[in-house]
Amino acid sequence: MRSSSYVGANYRAACRARSKAEFHSKLSIVVEEADESVFWMEVLVEADVVKKENLIHLTDEANQILKIAAASRKTVSGK
Repeated sequence: MRSSSYVGANYRAACRARSKAEFHSKLSIVVEEADESVFWMEVLVEADVVKKENLIHLTDEANQILKIAAASRKTVSGK
């Protein structure tokens, strides 16, 4: 729950960054937290706490956010 809410909070902070370096740093945190959110959803499914069908849309959405943030970070760094 925390990692998923941190994605939004850190993205908002990235949008208010004062420099390109700060923006890149905040986006890196977004990527890390989005990946952690996906990880915990996978753990919930593997531990049979939640049925895969119940999380499939959220996991897909989280992976899309992760890919977008990672691509944005890559663009900002010029690589």
